[in-house]
Amino acid sequence: MHKIITAGLVFLILTNLFSITAWAEDVTKINDLIENAKEMDGQRVTVFGEAIGEPLNRGEYTWININDGTNALGIWISKNEAEHVIHYGNYKYKGDMVKITGVFHRACIKHGGEADLHGNSLEIVKSGHPVKEQIIPVKIISSIILTVLAFIIVVIYQKRLRTKYQAPKNL
Repeated sequence: MHKIITAGLVFLILTNLFSITAWAEDVTKINDLIENAKEMDGQRVTVFGEAIGEPLNRGEYTWININDGTNALGIWISKNEAEHVIHYGNYKYKGDMVKITGVFHRACIKHGGEADLHGNSLEIVKSGHPVKEQIIPVKIISSIILTVLAFIIVVIYQKRLRTKYQAPKNL
């Protein structure tokens, strides 16, 4: 009986591991789209990444950019879907993490021949947040020391120039 329970637990663990791997494969990396653009052209794909920059509203549709850490891609999506994104990543904010499904175009005729994704659905996976910039004390101390050293070097240099070009006193 103990062996049957152990075998069942091992089976459940292995099954869950493979299902996690299968989910990860459903998401296509943006860099893979770009590197395999010819093969991926016209394919329905799902991408996951941080919404960055700012939305560009164009009538009933909006351009948003996402970065998944491998590359960035422009997403053409309905204005209603794009309004779900609240935070866009920049120096002060970590953008919303979004999962977008749509059709990839390697050279979209509608949008000037650029690669893009025409999104059909957008899901906010994790909300963005403000990023607090932290300057470590070593950087502050180093900058103060280097500023003082630069000032000392300038003073010494000016003193030497003055003595070098000073008129003789015994004329």
